[in-house]
Amino acid sequence: MTGRERILGTLDGRPTDHLALMPITMMFAADMMGVKYERYAREHTAMADAQVKTAEIFGFDHVSAIGPPAPEGADLGASVEWFTDQPPSMPEANALVADKHDFEQVRTRGPIAGERIENRIRGIERMRGLVGKELIVEGWVSGPCAAAADLRGINRLMMDFYDDPGFAHSLLEFALETGIRFAEMQIDAGADIIGIGDAAASIVGPRIYNEFVWAREKKLVGAIHAKGARVRLHICGNIRRILGSIRTLGCDLIDIDSPVPMDEARSVLGTHQSLAGNLDPVRELLDSSPEAIQQNLENVQQQVGGHWIVAAGCEIPRGTPKENVLAMTRFAQSRTQMENAKSSSIGKGMLLAQPDPQ
Repeated sequence: MTGRERILGTLDGRPTDHLALMPITMMFAADMMGVKYERYAREHTAMADAQVKTAEIFGFDHVSAIGPPAPEGADLGASVEWFTDQPPSMPEANALVADKHDFEQVRTRGPIAGERIENRIRGIERMRGLVGKELIVEGWVSGPCAAAADLRGINRLMMDFYDDPGFAHSLLEFALETGIRFAEMQIDAGADIIGIGDAAASIVGPRIYNEFVWAREKKLVGAIHAKGARVRLHICGNIRRILGSIRTLGCDLIDIDSPVPMDEARSVLGTHQSLAGNLDPVRELLDSSPEAIQQNLENVQQQVGGHWIVAAGCEIPRGTPKENVLAMTRFAQSRTQMENAKSSSIGKGMLLAQPDPQ
């Protein structure tokens, strides 16, 4: 069974030969290739080749075009500060829409295009050519809340939700339109699945999430599905209070970060929702041991039951020992999916039939 078949089989609820393995790597992959991170982020050949090499070394079932945020905002003109071997930053003081009066000018610039977006598209094309149909090729877009935060500045956006909700709605709608277009471009380039990274959504409560974010994430998921690709939702951090709403988005795969107990996520999201995660990337991976990692993954599987893909809660950190990542590989390749009923935690939670939060 190919890695691509394994992931798609898991998402579709079909039997697979063993568990799929789909961890997020960025700086870790650059280090495996021996390239500086700025080059990884800005040169599509470096990114694609690093992803393919990392997948080969560790037996991953996918390669991914994930990189530092936010190519959409950067190519609209947002200020980006680059560093040779660290992730770039987008200084909030110089945010593209720090002044609301600049929004109309940004909104009328037309279809997104530029160096970062072109780099992502070329990278997906190269990965597709290198792995063929053996592995899943994954593209990424910024979710509407994260993209709006990149354009406006996270602190300003949080205030806008209260002080100027009309403006916040307009900004997130623009972010949604940009995200849909970017996702479609990546699918056309060969991506099988699009990851939606919406980390900023983890710091808003249920009311703000349901009023401003949920409907736009739902539209983004629908647009990706309409183009024939799958959807992976990745919201870093503690999303326990919005899990009931996330359940109704229709995502194919939902990443669960370490602050969220996996048995609670399974209980709220339902037995048929495919989940990935949720090892603590630092405590249970970077600073752990192969033996402890195997045991921790065993514990996660007992909590999650079936429909599970092996991964950390977030990115595998730079400096993680190779033997620790290989421990994840050995676990995945030696286990098959459990029946959800075998997990004693399943069915004990609440919120199993949440209505759409509209």
